[in-house]
Amino acid sequence: MAAHLRRTCCLASLFLCLAAAAQSQSPAPPATKSQKKSKHPKPVETSIQNYYGGVFLVGDGGIPNGPCFRINGRVTSSGFFNELKSYDNDDGTIFRLGAAEVTQFPDKLLLSMTIRDQPCGFGLQPVGTGVYLTQEAMHSMKLTLYWKHGVDLRPAEKVAVVRVSVDPIEPYATNLAAELPKRYLWSYEFGIPAGGVPLTDSLVLVFRTADGRIAARVAARL
Repeated sequence: MAAHLRRTCCLASLFLCLAAAAQSQSPAPPATKSQKKSKHPKPVETSIQNYYGGVFLVGDGGIPNGPCFRINGRVTSSGFFNELKSYDNDDGTIFRLGAAEVTQFPDKLLLSMTIRDQPCGFGLQPVGTGVYLTQEAMHSMKLTLYWKHGVDLRPAEKVAVVRVSVDPIEPYATNLAAELPKRYLWSYEFGIPAGGVPLTDSLVLVFRTADGRIAARVAARL
């Protein structure tokens, strides 16, 4: 009887050991929904850009057989661009004003721009009076503004001239001012309606000569 009890206790002890071993080797229970990784993780922002001061543009142009010039400009709208930031991630680019996401430009933009002559590239312009941008040369050009979406261009509508000024540029050699050709700095401001225009569109400036040839093309883009 005692032997039988010892065998029973040994078998019981063995069963408990095997059960404990089996429990320790069994696979972990499946993760709950809260533990599983999302199939659509939140996009990781790879770069952030701010537009404090506005959107700047710069470009060069030239009139065939005439002067070359430099264009510098800036697009502003009260404090809109000072607060605007763009965030790039795997899904594309989003724009935010503070914590609010925005997709369109404000209703009105102000384009400020200056133009002045500059030397043409080597071999493109013969030396002579034609290297200077005269008032006659400026008056011969036509400026057209477009909104560019992808590869499509559409004219910017109801653009208004806010201000125009032409200021002489004083030469470094002031003692020779009377003998040197007059040079000028042209300054412009344009009011541009932009309500409903996506922030992903670019504002394109195209300067054409009297015969329709493109003298310069420059864009302001976010």
